[in-house]
Amino acid sequence: MKRLIRVSIFLVALIGTLWFLQKLLVPKYAVENEEGALSGEYYDNAGDNDVLFIGDCEVYSNFSPIKLWQEYGITSVIRGTPQQEIWNSYYMLKDTLRYETPKVVVFNVFSMQYDKPRSEAFNRLTLDGMRWSSVKSEAIKASMTEEESYLSYVFPILRFHSRWSELTSEDFEYLFSKRKLSHNGYLMRIDSKPVEHLPEPIPKADYTYSETCWDYLNKMRDCCKENGITLILIKSASCYPYWYEEWDQQIADYAKENGLTYINFLQHADETGIDYSTDTFDAGLHLNLSGAEKSSVWFGKILKEQPGITDRRGDQELSEKWEEKIRDYNEMKESQEKQLRETGKVTSFH
Repeated sequence: MKRLIRVSIFLVALIGTLWFLQKLLVPKYAVENEEGALSGEYYDNAGDNDVLFIGDCEVYSNFSPIKLWQEYGITSVIRGTPQQEIWNSYYMLKDTLRYETPKVVVFNVFSMQYDKPRSEAFNRLTLDGMRWSSVKSEAIKASMTEEESYLSYVFPILRFHSRWSELTSEDFEYLFSKRKLSHNGYLMRIDSKPVEHLPEPIPKADYTYSETCWDYLNKMRDCCKENGITLILIKSASCYPYWYEEWDQQIADYAKENGLTYINFLQHADETGIDYSTDTFDAGLHLNLSGAEKSSVWFGKILKEQPGITDRRGDQELSEKWEEKIRDYNEMKESQEKQLRETGKVTSFH
């Protein structure tokens, strides 16, 4: 019995030590690579969202759920991550359905050009924050590059055990706490850098989307249909990297064949009011706050006409919840405005 107790104590201590070391060594995505926090932040906002945005930086930079609520009483959340590939987007949808069933799913189609996993770094920014489930397991298997190991996602210490020399104060400050980064998935930037010059597009030998990408788009379509969800395809209002007409036409044809709505925001600059001399913070790759709010106000007119979408500002409990979100949103805006006044740039999202 004494031997059993000693062995048990040893095992508990060993597991506790490994758990602590893993917590310490895994990147916190609080100051460095902050976008890596977006995937995990969804769970704080899960439930009762009528609209789900999925895709890459062209959704988490270009749409504001707070503005959609303020203008139309639409509840929405963004599950966007850097360089999110289409299989990631599909599994983000599947993961979301474990917590809620939105009325509308909005998918940004820019990732249709990629048919193979490209980077472990971007995989980590998308996958590490997902809660464990069979969906996450499937997402990992679909996303891994040839050099990656499935076990390194199950036990991240296997991947990050050598980070000892890279540890910073961030790793200790956020060891057991999180730093709120987004507003229902929207990543705010208020600074401005105009589009002054765009490089000429480089012709491609083949513009045809791969069977892999069509397969995942079909899976997304079927999943939405099975759950009574309206799927809307968009190309967000980012003017670089270049969006080829040949790509656009394939999406337009697919939408027509499948009875889906497809909106290319680049073709609606006049209606949205987006001004690329003021409404982008990085010369056209992403919109800033003013651009995201303009996109949201214009798109909200389309969303409010979709089946099941209603103005929910009359719900007192829900309104109180969103009023708190609005306060956080305005506080971050004021914080970034202060940074601009004092330093001439936004050095942090907070």
